[in-house]
Amino acid sequence: MSAIAAVDALDWQAVAGRFAEDGYAVLPPLLSAEERRAIVALEPDDAAFRTRIDMARHRFGVGRYGYFAEPPPVVAALRTALYSRLAPIANDMMQTLGHETRYPPDLPTFLERCAEAGQSKPTPLLLRYEAGGYNRLHQDLYGPLAFPIQAAMLLSAPGRDFSGGEFLLAETIPRQQTRAEAVVLAEGESILFPTAERPTPGARGMLRARMRHGVSRIRSGERYTLGVIFHNAG
Repeated sequence: MSAIAAVDALDWQAVAGRFAEDGYAVLPPLLSAEERRAIVALEPDDAAFRTRIDMARHRFGVGRYGYFAEPPPVVAALRTALYSRLAPIANDMMQTLGHETRYPPDLPTFLERCAEAGQSKPTPLLLRYEAGGYNRLHQDLYGPLAFPIQAAMLLSAPGRDFSGGEFLLAETIPRQQTRAEAVVLAEGESILFPTAERPTPGARGMLRARMRHGVSRIRSGERYTLGVIFHNAG
């Protein structure tokens, strides 16, 4: 099954419900094991990436990641298919948050808007952690234009390839303590999560929660992740 077919086969009404209630949604594998292995195999090839980041050097954590110079075809197809399904959810978020921003129904049109805002560098990325690695809580914002949802796909198998390394989400609401959640993904699963903020019910109406994400310490082995960010960078 192609990435596009796998995305289209999901119950997106149920996905939207989980996302709204929990602040994230976990999707079943959308790429085959062979496709996932092919992505991991690109990691040592500097030519596949427009830039490589040593996380420790920048105090982002411990590990490294690279932004693809051009997303591999399967990643580009996944990004395009996911965007078309997430755009209505993103627009509902913007309306609930009281923002005037609305997102077009297809990724090429949105990327044209990114280019007009000076953001033309592709942002899908491949992350690699070894034992002792981790990713500090952060947001992936690269300019004035940002899509409010992003995805991360686990390319390694917990218990076989690595231990530890849970996906972390932190939600901060004004005048409340931060709520943190650790999400354990299976090999091939993806998590959809807010890029920067999300609406959440409060006692007197809808509140705006600030969201950050990261990865807990890897105890052993190696952990690879595909990050699918829909807005481009400047």
